Amino acid sequence: MTGSGEDRSGPRVRPSARLTALLTDAAIEAVGASGARAAGLYVRSSAPGVLRMAALAGLPGALFRPWWRVHVDRRFPVADAYRLGVQVVLPNATETMRRYPQFAAALPFPIGSICVPVTGAARTFGVLTVLRPATPEAAEVLPARDRLAELARELSVAVRPLEADDAALAWDEDPVCVAPPPTRPAAVRVGRFRWDPAADLATGDDTLRVLLGLGPDELPGGARALVRTLAKDDAQRLLELLRRAADGGPGPDGPLYVRTADGAALRVELWTPSRVEGIVLDAGSVADAAADQLPQGMFSLDRLGRIVHANPSAARLLGEPRARFLGRPLWEGVPWLGQPAFEDRLRAALLAPDPVRFHVRRPPPGEPADTAGPRRWPAEPFRPGEGDWLTVSVHPGADVVTCTVARTTGGAEAAAPPAPPVTGAAEAEAAHAGAAEASPAYRPIVLALALSEAVTARQVSAVVMQELLPAFGGRRLALYLLQERHLYLAWESGFPPGFLAPFQGVGLDARLPGVETLTTGQPLFFDSMDQLESAYPGIPLDAAEGARAFLPLIASGRPVGSCILGFDRAHSFSTEERAVLTALAGVIAHAMEKAQRYESEATLARGLQRALLPRRLPVHPRVEAAGRYLPGTQGMDVGGDWYDVVEAGDGVALVIGDVQGHGVQAAATMGQLRSAVRAFALDDRPPDEVLGGTNRLLIDLDPGQFATCCYVRLDPATGVARFVRAGHPPPLLRHPDGRTEVLDLPGGVVLGVDPHADYPVSELPMAPGALLALYTDGLVERPGGDIDDGITALRLALARAGAPPPRPGGRWLAGVADRLTSAARHAVDRPDDIALLLACRRARPGGTG
Repeated sequence: MTGSGEDRSGPRVRPSARLTALLTDAAIEAVGASGARAAGLYVRSSAPGVLRMAALAGLPGALFRPWWRVHVDRRFPVADAYRLGVQVVLPNATETMRRYPQFAAALPFPIGSICVPVTGAARTFGVLTVLRPATPEAAEVLPARDRLAELARELSVAVRPLEADDAALAWDEDPVCVAPPPTRPAAVRVGRFRWDPAADLATGDDTLRVLLGLGPDELPGGARALVRTLAKDDAQRLLELLRRAADGGPGPDGPLYVRTADGAALRVELWTPSRVEGIVLDAGSVADAAADQLPQGMFSLDRLGRIVHANPSAARLLGEPRARFLGRPLWEGVPWLGQPAFEDRLRAALLAPDPVRFHVRRPPPGEPADTAGPRRWPAEPFRPGEGDWLTVSVHPGADVVTCTVARTTGGAEAAAPPAPPVTGAAEAEAAHAGAAEASPAYRPIVLALALSEAVTARQVSAVVMQELLPAFGGRRLALYLLQERHLYLAWESGFPPGFLAPFQGVGLDARLPGVETLTTGQPLFFDSMDQLESAYPGIPLDAAEGARAFLPLIASGRPVGSCILGFDRAHSFSTEERAVLTALAGVIAHAMEKAQRYESEATLARGLQRALLPRRLPVHPRVEAAGRYLPGTQGMDVGGDWYDVVEAGDGVALVIGDVQGHGVQAAATMGQLRSAVRAFALDDRPPDEVLGGTNRLLIDLDPGQFATCCYVRLDPATGVARFVRAGHPPPLLRHPDGRTEVLDLPGGVVLGVDPHADYPVSELPMAPGALLALYTDGLVERPGGDIDDGITALRLALARAGAPPPRPGGRWLAGVADRLTSAARHAVDRPDDIALLLACRRARPGGTG
């Protein structure tokens, strides 16, 4: 699922009350029917290719904002269910990571999910999806899937009357978030309500229900649930209290206890900031009273993230009056807790069964609120004993999430070891997360960002080593790639010299963990070397102590290779760590797959380039020529530059060009241009006609590319050179006396743009011994540098080439070409390909001139 940027490209349609009710009811029913922790409904929006979450049951919508929108062409479970019309069943995190690594990286929790398409009469309407506890086998999820499929069919039938107006089935609003039914009879009931004192409340229970009904900005279920269950006498007592408070009278000194129709006790707390408001909770009786006496802070949240109870110690530690945050979402009631680090922990507590614990620094008193939105307190490294630090523990529950909060400024808490120092990308990650203990959920994101610039397998491997090992404290890394059903080592670090040599080229039938993790698609974790040896008796070990993780590299369902991560000491892999490592393996696999495609295409482009460049240049008694071509070193930076020498009539044509872009298409276009120029030159056309005809041909071919070119027609007998340029860098000329100049000649636009373009011809003499240099911009241009500086440097290098020997032949001109390209040849980060063509006019044999 993608980012939450708003997309309002189509006509915005407000959903009908009927559609809203159908979707929210279906989401609530899906939670109970499938034993899920949360359920949602995605519906197509007015923006083409975009689904929007319309209803969400059991989770706070604001906390899951990044998943409000889904592009249907992405590789995500909801998108596949919608686009392909299939059910997507993911029983556990391992299967999710194998099939949808990006989705797993976004929600790295031990959960499963089911997505079922909801089809209308004409086309798919949306997707019903649930997040549920993980199960080892997919078979255990099938009964829940069948119940969801039946719910989806019922919803399909219910929405068909709305299909007459296609726009009525589009959803462009934020999702409606509702609480699922409680799982226990004594579950917390919570709701906020507001009372309009101008309304008439004297007409009885029916009016009371309406007046206490929820408005569009209120929390669902609260006042309605209260009025529906309240005993008649207590309803009148509450009504009188509301009327008195609205008239400015005193409210109750403490909580008001009322009875429901079946005799159960409820606690009602009221306050009057500007209008009468209230929060209704379960009585809790002795438990609540006991919690209020605890010195440790404790507060509880419902499934929608609202604070349903807080003891006085929690209010004191959080620095917020209880009346301000009770009944509100946590990120509104305590804005400074609205940090990415805490949001990650809260998501984990709402979706996973394990408690989480972290440290957070409370802002000092008087820190001003940000009226534009939630306050974001700057992230700082956790330093026990320094500042007003709090330890927050979050304990999951079926209906409520209970949080404890305590100071960390002294005692045992202060003695807790600080988080290990982090550097580089991990430091940036920690700053973004808002805590020293950077959330593991961000590690796949950090790695993906770092890998975005890597385009070769070696670059991918280097990034993985730099980012993966420090993040998990590993000391060994090996990356194997699959080629023709055998695994070959692409990168290794930290293993003893020669240890991995026997495993080079092993087949997929070998019983080795690095092979079996790929063939089964299941990651293998060994907390100790004893565990590894026990599972694979007789396997060679590189150390007596340590731990190993073997991760499958699978991209888009295709095996790419395997990754081995080694630790020097025994290491217990937590559920969260296993989830994140498996998600990281998916990210690495996709990067490796992309690198392999780039390298395959680069090999093809280089082969095509070499086939299209001249194998040897023609030999003329009066003109000596030498050419060089260097491909780029970064990914697909190959294929567009060329040079040629053509004997035409009584002269020689010298040509150099550069097709915009790189790769196979650029190389193919280059071949077509070279053939065109060659054909026009052999016909002995004037230089301006050669480029004019080539320009029109490129426009007719319409490859979507343009090219620069410099064409020179040299008469070896007279030394007259006629130049024509199409957007190409200026030639360089070294005179026999050593003077070297840039020939800043007029030129026309690049080829392939204007069919009526003119290409002016410039005429210059070349004396015997003069040396002409034609080149492409890759030789003189560097990122961030000025091309004029590069041209000047090339001119000075050409001046140092010296005068040609008296007799032609030999290696002199080839040596000059090698010296001019030497620096570029040894550069490891050459971003563009390079072409160079040198031509030297020789004196007439036996004479001069």
